[in-house]
Amino acid sequence: MLLSGKTALITGASRGIGAAAARAFASAGAAVALTARDADALERLASEVRDAGGEAVAVPADVTDEHAVAAAVRTVTERFGALHCAFNNAGGLGESPRPQAPLADTSVERFDAVTSLNLRGAFLCLRHEIPAMLASGGGSVVNTSSGSGLAGTGHGLTPYVAAKHGLQGLTKAAALEYAAQGVRVNAVAPGPILTEALAEAPREYQRAAAEAVPMRRVGLPEEVAAAAVWLCSDQSGFVTGATLPIDGGQLAGHS
Repeated sequence: MLLSGKTALITGASRGIGAAAARAFASAGAAVALTARDADALERLASEVRDAGGEAVAVPADVTDEHAVAAAVRTVTERFGALHCAFNNAGGLGESPRPQAPLADTSVERFDAVTSLNLRGAFLCLRHEIPAMLASGGGSVVNTSSGSGLAGTGHGLTPYVAAKHGLQGLTKAAALEYAAQGVRVNAVAPGPILTEALAEAPREYQRAAAEAVPMRRVGLPEEVAAAAVWLCSDQSGFVTGATLPIDGGQLAGHS
């Protein structure tokens, strides 16, 4: 029970890594507030957590909307009395019918949408989570970055790569600004993870993803969630401004 007596806000919680984190944080003893745009999926997950003996509330919100983010944080503090942990997991490639294109073919609207979701959304969350944590006596934030935030990649992912690199800077700056006040800020950088998107991809795509990893497999959402729980727990109390790759060794080099 690494998070016994603590409260946590998890964004992007309706599926994938976020849903796994909801279960993991609750199993570790935290009362969890679950945020995403899919209200029905959130409520089903919150009910699942409550049925398992945990404490959970669904708070539908879009992280690119500051008023919605502020309301979500306010709901946590009013419902649970404090905010101790936050897992800023919302992100992705967005909803464009053509999500990948070379830089010169990427529209300004596309760039703005992806950076708004992956970088501005995390900024808005931090902007409202940190004051709530300071009022609660301190806390820990974990941002979901990516291997693409630590190393450049092509494949038409320029907006995503730029946003995730920006998130690295945001994490470090926030960590330094609030370290002395008892708020830690770290990030996880997942590699290929078996989320719904990968699970629904063709078998050959899944095989190629696994073969690109030194451990010769893709990761599980639960493995990322476990790292986030540890980074929010007192066991990582001397860790801030760090990014933990969860990628089976991809960023270590070529095997």
